[in-house]
Amino acid sequence: MSYSIAEAARRSGLSIDTLRYYERIKLVDPPARDTAGRRAYSDNDLAWLGFLTKLRLTGMSIKRMREYASLRSRGTASAGRRKAILVEQRQAVAERIAELQACLDILDYKIDNYEQLERRVLEISGTTTIQEISA
Repeated sequence: MSYSIAEAARRSGLSIDTLRYYERIKLVDPPARDTAGRRAYSDNDLAWLGFLTKLRLTGMSIKRMREYASLRSRGTASAGRRKAILVEQRQAVAERIAELQACLDILDYKIDNYEQLERRVLEISGTTTIQEISA
């Protein structure tokens, strides 16, 4: 299957400018060209773009992504280093998840606290307000 740059952008969730940028910085190989000279992205190109998008979502830097892409072009000889990059990134993601879980725990605690305050207000006479209790 072959996709125009607009269709590749739509399917990947990336902008046309981002696709061109990724090509320019060698994150993606230049796609094939159709008979009119326009970019023609393949399913494999879209799968690679999907993987790059996931790497970005993990917080991986463009520099590290470029290193990974360069190693990928060297084939199986670079598999060990590529794995090491992913293991390092996985650790960073796990640490970030733990940080976010701690934040979520604090938010849950505070929300529960305010729900208890609201219940108490309902039990108290109408002269006390939530603002007075939580101040």
